[in-house]
Amino acid sequence: MQEFLDSELSGVQIAVDSREDVFFDDFFKVKSAAVKRQMLNVGDFIVSARLVVERKTRADFEQSIVDGRLFKQLASMKENYSSIVVIVEGTSDAERINKNALLGAYSSIIADYGCTLFFTKDKEKTAELIYSLAHHEQIAKKHPMRIYARKKTYTLAESQRAILESFPMVGPKLAKAILIHFGSVDNFAKSTERELKEVPGMGPKRAKLIHSVLSSQYDSGNDSFE
Repeated sequence: MQEFLDSELSGVQIAVDSREDVFFDDFFKVKSAAVKRQMLNVGDFIVSARLVVERKTRADFEQSIVDGRLFKQLASMKENYSSIVVIVEGTSDAERINKNALLGAYSSIIADYGCTLFFTKDKEKTAELIYSLAHHEQIAKKHPMRIYARKKTYTLAESQRAILESFPMVGPKLAKAILIHFGSVDNFAKSTERELKEVPGMGPKRAKLIHSVLSSQYDSGNDSFE
């Protein structure tokens, strides 16, 4: 299903996630762009039917690498949009993760998920980039504006890989390696930590974390869903 901000409008239109700062609404409106603020299923800004933007402050970006949230978000965006832009905003005086881990995350974002990665100084520079992307998509390239993502139809193999990618620190490449190694999701779910370590590219820390997710008792008190 396609949803447009207003099919009668001929100018730039931008969908903004309701959790984003209202600064962006004001900035876009000054540029005469139509703004639709609502809770988005994926991404923080939608600028066309094919392009979604994920904005993260430097601190949130680094934390999302640590807890695996970033790669789950990227996987979800990849399911729905052919073009993904990740914007990392601001600087960090005290990095939460080391340089090699950061470089590895950058490489995965670009190589594994096919995303474009930008770094901006502040919200204003971020807003300028988002508006420019929207103008390029809608005015220059004439791509339509659609708010609601349209999920792809999965093959069985893609559905199996999507399940694996929901685990922390598991991207498409490792998910495929896990499935090749174990043969099925069921075998993976029954695996031991030792068996997980045997997967190419897994590593002991990741194997321990995944096994903890598989084997730990569910604690509803630590689940934010109500």
